[in-house]
Amino acid sequence: MLKNREELIALREEAKKSYELQTEKIIVCAGTGCVAGGSLKIYDRLKELAEAKGVPVAVELEVDPHDETIGLKKSGCHGFCEMGPLLRIDPQGWLYTKVKLEDCEEIVEKTVLRGEAIERLACKKDGVAYGKQEEIPFYKQQTRVVLEHCGKIDADSIREYIALGGYEAFEKALFDMTADDIVSEISKSNLRGRGGGGFPAGRKWEQVKRQKEPQKYVVCNGDEGDPGAFMDRSIMEGDPHRMLEGMMIAGVACGASEGYIYVRAEYPLAVERLRTAIAQAEELGLLGDHILGTDFSFRMHISRGAGAFVCGEGSALTASIEGKRGFPRVKPPRTVEHGLFDKPTVLNNVETYANVAQIISRGADWYLGIGTDTSPGTKAFALTGNIANTGLIEVPMGTTLREIIFDIGGGMRDGREFKAVQIGGPSGACLTKEHLDLPLDFDTLKKVGAMIGSGGLVVMDDSTCMVEVARFFMNFTQNESCGKCVPCREGTKRMLGILERIVAGEGQDGDIELLLELAETISATALCGLGKSAPSPVVSTIKNFREEYEAHIYEKRCPAGACQKLKQIMIDPALCKGCSKCARQCPVNAISGKIKEPFTIDLSKCIRCGSCIDACAFKAIKEA
Repeated sequence: MLKNREELIALREEAKKSYELQTEKIIVCAGTGCVAGGSLKIYDRLKELAEAKGVPVAVELEVDPHDETIGLKKSGCHGFCEMGPLLRIDPQGWLYTKVKLEDCEEIVEKTVLRGEAIERLACKKDGVAYGKQEEIPFYKQQTRVVLEHCGKIDADSIREYIALGGYEAFEKALFDMTADDIVSEISKSNLRGRGGGGFPAGRKWEQVKRQKEPQKYVVCNGDEGDPGAFMDRSIMEGDPHRMLEGMMIAGVACGASEGYIYVRAEYPLAVERLRTAIAQAEELGLLGDHILGTDFSFRMHISRGAGAFVCGEGSALTASIEGKRGFPRVKPPRTVEHGLFDKPTVLNNVETYANVAQIISRGADWYLGIGTDTSPGTKAFALTGNIANTGLIEVPMGTTLREIIFDIGGGMRDGREFKAVQIGGPSGACLTKEHLDLPLDFDTLKKVGAMIGSGGLVVMDDSTCMVEVARFFMNFTQNESCGKCVPCREGTKRMLGILERIVAGEGQDGDIELLLELAETISATALCGLGKSAPSPVVSTIKNFREEYEAHIYEKRCPAGACQKLKQIMIDPALCKGCSKCARQCPVNAISGKIKEPFTIDLSKCIRCGSCIDACAFKAIKEA
């Protein structure tokens, strides 16, 4: 238990010495993706082999270090998910990709014992082998601020976090700054909320600080529900103490004594590591009563959500923590005045809090030197879809889509053509080729009817049907609607019904106009942000790909060939030999004809199953 500032400084020096005595570090990715790929078995096998060969391995920082050791660590997500399981060797900075259990013996023999790199495990792109992680194009184009430690430190070690400067910012805020100083620095940095809205964090903190109510709360929104998004999860798994430190600084600034982390139950590893981090901070006395001998007391709690997307909205989130149904409420009053348990509440998301410590340590001017004038700093994105390099990235605000998709992401898979990218999840919009050089920041995206959202980027190629994309996101939103207000409950259901008819080949004249009319009504009258933004994917796809909607409705054709019920299966009479095998394979008797004469398909009966295509030895049956 640390009793004062001096004991924290002494612990930091001791932890730093222990960290430096680990002359080599083997860092195994233990993020959710690599764990699913067997990385924990690789970790255990490396430990077993090293011990069998007498290698001095340390799995955690020693309390009173004397001798040099090799550190074996479980880190959070390295980011390059498709290349996992991943293993990093420091101080060389080597990154081994797609590591298998059978590679462990060679890793110990060559890398651990002889200090040699294993070239066959290096990342290879376009015939070039990249030994060091920072040289790989996927990483080289990034600027890692929030994700600085993810994939490089032991995610379960508070001592390692402290050794690398952890809790210095909290110490500075607690002893060297007033509440006004802290709020002023965050306001000067223009840190904007990374949960989607981009509201200035400093303004929110100031509003809570000036409330007269003695009981206040700091709440972290870890309810990351966008399809394809995993930025917040990776931060909670890979660097939980940095997020906790940001929340603790917010507590000092606003006069709050309780913090709540709302995280979805589908993130069990994140919950486990947060619990470990909180317990470690409590054990050292960094959480609890009279922290480091001061009058400041702060306790942290974890509240697990059931996965309702609407609980990402502030008032629904606080209602859920209170044990109520996650319904949004009419505003005002705002959360800063009447939030959790009807008390003033600072509510930011995981990534926002993860920026705070570095702003306090390095200063607002440093932060303003990254990104754009109106959107400073960096943004983490989850890069998914039809793209060569999927994974977790972090880039300065203002980076263009072209840089992200083609320089970091490596372009489209299989040489296909870029078509669109869905940004901002179900609440966002589709951007197209004409937007490739658009800088990604809060204000620029707003001008084109899009939003950064929490940071999901779903990249689509020319095989993607944009009407089906709109239907998918509308189906998600309709399922996640809490049902409290009629515009969202009934309006999204009506829009979904129209979209389902269109992709089924039953679209009607006037459907596009009706979709736009419904979208305008829902956006103007829905109660919360979920409802107001629900029509965005539909509106943006109609705006950018109206011809695809018209082809579905008027020509009963899917230009991308993706909609099953609009596929046209035809028999080429010039190639058909009349063998009847296709007719015998058809489950609905849609094919008929005479032996040794071309057969035909009754499209009114055809279910587009493709069994006839597979059966034809003469390649006479094709999708049109």
